[in-house]
Amino acid sequence: MAEKEQQQGYPLAPANGYSRSDQEAGRSMSDEERRQKRKKWALYIIAFIIFQTGVIVFFSMTVMKFRTPKFRVRSAPSFETFDTQASSFNVMMNTQLGIKNTNFGPYKYGNSTVLFYYRGTQIGSVFIPKSKANFRRTKKLNVAVSLVAPTTLASNSEWTSDISSGILPLTSTSRLSGKIEIMFIFKKKRSVNMNCTMDLNISAKQLQNIKCK
Repeated sequence: MAEKEQQQGYPLAPANGYSRSDQEAGRSMSDEERRQKRKKWALYIIAFIIFQTGVIVFFSMTVMKFRTPKFRVRSAPSFETFDTQASSFNVMMNTQLGIKNTNFGPYKYGNSTVLFYYRGTQIGSVFIPKSKANFRRTKKLNVAVSLVAPTTLASNSEWTSDISSGILPLTSTSRLSGKIEIMFIFKKKRSVNMNCTMDLNISAKQLQNIKCK
């Protein structure tokens, strides 16, 4: 009887060999692992959101940004006619124009005209047919410009002085109207103004000091 009471005074060990504290430690470790996994996934999601935001900002600041093209006189490599008398000024100038498009899409423009002036008096013009400047490209236009002085300039002292000096100051103006298309979806109207100054060197038969705004 005493032996039975003594045996009942001691609890039996778990049948599987693990104590309750080991089980609790295992549960706490598994909970900690789950928390670590959740933290990692949260960091991945935050990093992905930051990356996506950066991509959107990059596209909006570069690819999706609409820039106004530039329309300029580039050069006049040769002349077909070069009669530079003050009373009978007649010059046929082979001129290269350029439409610089820095957009990530083509710039389509309509018909236009480039006008050439001597100190405010128009002495020439050339027609520009409608076309397009491809994306991130400069479209080069080779045109023949006829410069003919009106009879009123023959009696102009400033005109005769410039002819005698051999340097004839010229200006050119024009305006292109068209649309920029990006990714064939986004479109925006853009007008381009040409405003160039240059010097016709009569003795050297060259178009020099071309500056465009």
